Amino acid sequence: MADTELHETDSEAQKDWQAEDAVKTSDDAAQNDAAEKDAADDENYGVSMDKVEAVLNATADKKDITPQMQRMMARQAENTRRVEETIKGTKSNPRWFVPLFCALMIIGLIWAVVYYLSPGGVWPIPNIGAWNLAIAFAILMVGFIMTMWWR
Repeated sequence: MADTELHETDSEAQKDWQAEDAVKTSDDAAQNDAAEKDAADDENYGVSMDKVEAVLNATADKKDITPQMQRMMARQAENTRRVEETIKGTKSNPRWFVPLFCALMIIGLIWAVVYYLSPGGVWPIPNIGAWNLAIAFAILMVGFIMTMWWR
C-alpha cells in the first residue's frame, strides 16, 4: 500500500513539475547566451568589461592596463577633482530662507482670498478697499523674488 501511494501522482502535479523544468532550462540558456555575447564583445574590443569597470572606478592596477585606459583614468580623476572643487565653492542659503519665501507666498494668497470672500471687500484691513489687493500682490511678489536668490 505504501508503494502505491508513493508512486501515485496526479497529472496536474506532473505538468507543473515539467513546466518548472522547462522554465529553468530556458533561463539557463538565456544566461549562457548572455555570457557568450559578453565574451564575444570582449574579443571584439580586445578589453574585458571587468577591466573597463575597474578603470572607471579607479581600482585598476596601473601597470596592467593600456595607455588609453591610463589616460581615461587620468581624465576621470581630473573630472572628479573639478566637481569636488565646484561643490566646495557653492554657497547655500540659511535654513530659514525657504520657509520664509514659501510663507510669504502663502500669506499673500490668503490675503487676496480673504479680500475677495469678505462681504463688500472689508477684510483683512477695513476702510482701504482695493488696496488690500495691492498689499496681497506685494507680499506675493516679495516671496517670488526671494525664489530667484534660492541656492
